Amino acid sequence: MRPDTPAENVDHTAEAARLERTAGLYPEDAEALLLQAAAHLELAGDRPAATTLYDRLLSSAEGPENLDAPHLVRALKAANLWEYGHEAEARAIIDGIRAAAPRDPAPWVIVAESLEAHDELEAAQKTFTEGVTLLLADVPEPPPHASHPLLFGRHRVRRMLGAAHDDWDVLADTLHSSPVSLDELHDPKRVWSLGSDNPAELEAEISRLRAELGAYREELSRPFPVAVLHWPASELAELIAAYPSLSDEYPSHEEHLTGIEASLRELSASGTANLGIVTGTVPSYEAFAASEGTSPADTDLLPQYATTLAARGRAVAWPPERGASCWCGSGQKHGVCHGAVA
Repeated sequence: MRPDTPAENVDHTAEAARLERTAGLYPEDAEALLLQAAAHLELAGDRPAATTLYDRLLSSAEGPENLDAPHLVRALKAANLWEYGHEAEARAIIDGIRAAAPRDPAPWVIVAESLEAHDELEAAQKTFTEGVTLLLADVPEPPPHASHPLLFGRHRVRRMLGAAHDDWDVLADTLHSSPVSLDELHDPKRVWSLGSDNPAELEAEISRLRAELGAYREELSRPFPVAVLHWPASELAELIAAYPSLSDEYPSHEEHLTGIEASLRELSASGTANLGIVTGTVPSYEAFAASEGTSPADTDLLPQYATTLAARGRAVAWPPERGASCWCGSGQKHGVCHGAVA
């Protein structure tokens, strides 16, 4: 599908099939590609087929332990199931996600919005609050951009419930940059203004909708992360064995890991936002080099490879959320591993 294809002209079923074929050709990107395919199937109204793709990702063949975001896949599956009558199963998955307490904001947002969409406002508010408390308690302000939808969603649900503002709502108001306030955007009475004959009320609603559209466009226009390339120990050993000249670039795996953290801290200190880490594999790198008509031993290819991986959605945000595991794969928390201040 071309990026400039109008939404109304998209054949979602055909696009899903194309993405599935592409996933077969590029297994390292299968998770992202199959999630996109499932989204197209949902838009096409073929929700059972979308569930089949979610199950495929979570099956023993792919293995949920090998997924980058297993909780995200489960959350999307739950939201999809509820939309075509499988409420009990969806609720069970949602309860499991809440119990697992993922450190990624996205699953929290999806399951909370699913509850909200089915008028489970109290449960939605509780879920939003659990996610916000887990991910943002004691985190220095401003919180990570990825957590903003949690705060905004919580604000919206609490506004619909008529709850008084608390500290999290105040923080959401502070982060909101639109000229129309969150209180106005989340006003439960807005739905009535759409049927009003009063031109002033309709004009005010148009202004609110324009503000929301502007926020969505701003979110969609966020650039992919400025990404630094990370090689796991086994991959780096294989890379150096195949291309010894790259040993000048990577004297040791330990220095490689230390250099990644140092580079990211330097970029952050200089004001660079939206930083991330992409993990390379030798087969993927060699395929990229072949597509560029360049030798994998060419050091100029390494940053291009990192940028390409980031553009394909392979970047993991840096720094990790508070309490999350370190990006290096040690299993330790980032704060006591590479995130520890010397």
